[in-house]
Amino acid sequence: MSRSHSKTPIIGVAKAPSDKAFKTSEHRRARRALNQIDLTEDDVPHKKQFSDPWHADKDGKHPFSPKECPELIRK
Repeated sequence: MSRSHSKTPIIGVAKAPSDKAFKTSEHRRARRALNQIDLTEDDVPHKKQFSDPWHADKDGKHPFSPKECPELIRK
């Protein structure tokens, strides 16, 4: 049972369990936009032009004290 506890006390700050749906929709939107652009004449636009990470469901990660919240360190 050596892997039943997380070793790094970091937890996601989120209102959703995963960013997968957001990432797939944003990457799809970026691919569609790149396919519409004639890359022989124009420069490739920056990838941040297509998506805004602040609109994602998850807001990053935050360290916490495992002594204060031992239930969060459990996988």
